[in-house]
Amino acid sequence: MRRAIFLLALIVAAAAAAEEYKDFGRDRLNSSPRHGEWVDIKSGERTLKAFIVYPERKDKAPAVLVISEIFGLTDWVRSLCDELAENGVIAIAPDLHGGQKFEDLDGARKATSALPKEQVKADLDATADYVLTKIPSANGTLAVCGFCWGGGVTFQYAAANPKLKAAYSFYGTAIDNAGDAAKIACPVYGFYAENDERVNATIAKAEELMKAAGKKYEPVIYKGAGHGFMRSGEPNNPAKREGDVKARDEAWARWKVLLKQL
Repeated sequence: MRRAIFLLALIVAAAAAAEEYKDFGRDRLNSSPRHGEWVDIKSGERTLKAFIVYPERKDKAPAVLVISEIFGLTDWVRSLCDELAENGVIAIAPDLHGGQKFEDLDGARKATSALPKEQVKADLDATADYVLTKIPSANGTLAVCGFCWGGGVTFQYAAANPKLKAAYSFYGTAIDNAGDAAKIACPVYGFYAENDERVNATIAKAEELMKAAGKKYEPVIYKGAGHGFMRSGEPNNPAKREGDVKARDEAWARWKVLLKQL
């Protein structure tokens, strides 16, 4: 009996540790002076949940559509929305994973790989339309950002939505065909980690394709950083790494300048 209880305690502790690794940011959300809320968005026959944070400003604001990592709409993603709002934009993150929660990386991988691409695009389109037609304080300017899996989706979505004014792809794989490059109507800004060749190996071809198509693509590789540095470099991440902290700070400094250009 004692052994069973001990094993159960270990399982619970391991699950909590896994969740803590990928899901932090609640303190920022709880102490933020900005207004955040959940909204329902119709996406075809489905109802999609999305989290929005509004900036404190006296005029209408541009909006940034936030695409999560494979872990879905975690507290960290929502805290990043708050940080975007702190920098003057409306941030909206759709729950593309349909409320799923993951206790380990493998579960997140499986669930994300099972998401139909057509559904993801439809949900992003529905969210974009919501921003442009249902938010009175939005000024009609829309950009998109994404991280890891979401960074790759961001690059693809830049080729699918001509209404976007900018795309910020964080350590996501880049486009690999001329057809997609030709369809991109906005500048694409890439944020990459030095120690992430799996992703970085896709940059050179994308540069060639975008240049040939006459499109703007500006990739920056941050030295000493590993994949996922925007999350792992957070000050309140219990497992933060020095190289990731530096890269996150440098990436935010660049991003803030770009956000002011919206």
